[in-house]
Amino acid sequence: MMRGGRSFVSSPPAFSNDAKKLLVCTANTVSVFSTATGLQITSLEGHKALVTSVIVIPASNPAAKVLCYCWTASLDGTIRYWDFSVPELMKTIDIGMPIFSMVIPSFIYVPAEVNEKHRDLFAYLSTEGTKETQEKPKALRRQIRMCNLSRSRLVGKFILGETKKPEVLTISPSGKFFGIRNKCKLHIWKVPDQGSEHAAVRKITLHHTKKITVIALHPNQRIVAAGDVTGRILTWRGFGNITFAADNGAVNKKLIDVQEDKPGVRDNDDADSCSTWHWHPAEVNVLSFSSDGAYLYSGGKEGVLVVWQIDTGKKIFLPRIGSPLLYFIDSPDPTLSSISCADNQIHLLKMPSMGILKTIAGIKAPCSYPDMYKGFSNGTAFDQTAGLVALRTENYCIQFYSLFYDHGISEVQVCERNHQPGDDVTVIVTAVALSVDGSMMSTAEVKLAEEGIGGLVCLKFWASGSQNKEFSLSTIVYEPHRDAGISAVTFHPSGHMAVSSSFGGDFKVWICNNESIQNDRVHWDSSWTCHAVGSYKKKPMTAAAFSADGSVLAVAAETLITLWNPYKNVLLAVIGETLMPIMTLSFIGKSDNLVGATSGSKPQLSVWSMSKLSLSWSYKLRIEALATAVDSSSFAALALLPESSNEKTFEGRDGVILFYNAVDPVPTAIWSVSKAKGGALGLIQVRPSSVEEMSIDGRTPEILLAYMNGDHEYVLFDPYSKDAREVGMSKKEGLAALEYKGQAGQFGYASIYGELPEFDMKRTQTPWVPSFPSERLWETIFTGSSHNLPPLTKLCSSFLESLLEKRTASVE
Repeated sequence: MMRGGRSFVSSPPAFSNDAKKLLVCTANTVSVFSTATGLQITSLEGHKALVTSVIVIPASNPAAKVLCYCWTASLDGTIRYWDFSVPELMKTIDIGMPIFSMVIPSFIYVPAEVNEKHRDLFAYLSTEGTKETQEKPKALRRQIRMCNLSRSRLVGKFILGETKKPEVLTISPSGKFFGIRNKCKLHIWKVPDQGSEHAAVRKITLHHTKKITVIALHPNQRIVAAGDVTGRILTWRGFGNITFAADNGAVNKKLIDVQEDKPGVRDNDDADSCSTWHWHPAEVNVLSFSSDGAYLYSGGKEGVLVVWQIDTGKKIFLPRIGSPLLYFIDSPDPTLSSISCADNQIHLLKMPSMGILKTIAGIKAPCSYPDMYKGFSNGTAFDQTAGLVALRTENYCIQFYSLFYDHGISEVQVCERNHQPGDDVTVIVTAVALSVDGSMMSTAEVKLAEEGIGGLVCLKFWASGSQNKEFSLSTIVYEPHRDAGISAVTFHPSGHMAVSSSFGGDFKVWICNNESIQNDRVHWDSSWTCHAVGSYKKKPMTAAAFSADGSVLAVAAETLITLWNPYKNVLLAVIGETLMPIMTLSFIGKSDNLVGATSGSKPQLSVWSMSKLSLSWSYKLRIEALATAVDSSSFAALALLPESSNEKTFEGRDGVILFYNAVDPVPTAIWSVSKAKGGALGLIQVRPSSVEEMSIDGRTPEILLAYMNGDHEYVLFDPYSKDAREVGMSKKEGLAALEYKGQAGQFGYASIYGELPEFDMKRTQTPWVPSFPSERLWETIFTGSSHNLPPLTKLCSSFLESLLEKRTASVE
């Protein structure tokens, strides 16, 4: 199996010593990416659960920057030591309890000499004491423990602290201090100078009135910064001057009594002063000091990176990142940093200008919509020929994601909206459809009404002229079905015809008109116009599908299936009579069978024979998704299981994938899956253009079944293989491989300032996008950018006419 769609931002990443690689925690593996290309080079596989920490061993001298060693920790209770240049697992330490976070204060390099031993290397862990469930309440089983990495063991039963839930450990760049947040408190420990298991570890506690969300420690001074839920940033200076002082505790106790009042410090905390900055409107998620300690980076839900000057409090911004910020990581190269965002993307920044150099694009999380639109399952479309999937995103975009290479290809901005994280949803993309060859796309969107005013339905057609899926807008149709919502959009196999169905009781057939000759040269410009309109007894049209040759159009009229000639708009036949409305329809390859699924209180999976115009077989199943093959008579169905059968029969899994031959009601294969609610299925054709070699037991599969769960994690496997074994795959040598061999480096001017943009004497003209206006012009006349408004004569006349009530003259 090929797995993908994992989160890139579950834990902070780590740079290699030469800053040419970025190590990213991805589920139970660590993926190694090239910072020059943003593509994956290799991965570290061995952990059995989520990897929570990755720490690269720093180079002790410039010559050691070529060394590639790291430590990783996981919820499987193991700590592993890797050489990630090979990659090779070199050591495993099993502590027998889940590890939520790990820090290693200092990697001490001591040259081997006569009669001198190496000092032990210690790590501090945030764990869960599962072995002490009866001795201590569950709320206090999260512990801060010390582990001797050199001797592969925990340090006795010594516990540094206990919390009610797992907390992330934060370490200072100097390795002298580490700390955690605990509600409104901040705990900081000083790492003992002696490399011994018996050395005392001292701790101080700082207090705040609000819940603390993130902390950061200064690289060379006793300064700690903390962000809270209100957006404030607190900075304590001189923390631990009394508690952490050596061998003069009594003197410091006397000094504290005569010391003047400490500004901003609460409850006699051990700090000289505490100051507050406030810019963020919501909780602070990111805090990090620069390598020289002169600046503090902060970020939060608003998606803006703020750079504070420590001494003056002045600030500069990197705005419009487009997603809440999670982590900011400095690299050994002072001109390179990374920032991780909640939309599963990691941006590589050029410092200090903070320009985005590359983006490691993971698959984006599912969108959250109002309850009335949660039933729409048309938000995922598979490009079967290219191995891509198109997904709706929170920022009104369609993301194209490669299933073979597990990274984002491109994004198409569907709605021109100034989206900010946390804003209320104003526009919903209800459907996305791709043509068979992937060159055409159609999207349907709904502008939500505000207090019952201003609702608008829009249908858009897009055309792609490149393999990178850079779509351009071709045609806009406002209110294609009057005020009714669009239930489905599907393309003709040729790609030059499409159909949209609506809950208002009609469907429309659209055709593409290509104009190719302009100024004695070929210039492709497509526009879509309505070819025909059809309806059946004013029933809601809930689904639509074309046959494999495009000669028949099937449209679901609530509980019936109507068959049409799409060219002449002639009703051919009416079949079926289901108990509930049909929500999904699809022809099964080149066979004469049609599969459909209904929803509601009596769901059903049904297969109809087009030659007999009758029902072949059906099951009472709640179907979440269907997938049909183009060149075979097989199809797959994702069925949701009843809650009563999840726990015992299927071990908590909530869905099954059923693989059928159209003429046989007995499935040829069944796989149980988890997170089936909101999942999707696709049958992907294997072609040499996308993958050079792909084999299972020495055999190249013709198609692969793609299952994507509700969290957008996916798996690819051969549905005809009895045990669905691993899919062996070798990708074409791309930029990542060239960079790994040292062939993609930049030199001279390009290494400092980057590549110069190419100068094109021929300016690209913005194509004219035809649109079909709404009957209510005043709702669309002011949409778009200010520099694209119509001329004043047209603007005034249309707007003033909209204010006048039209009356018809009556003859007496």
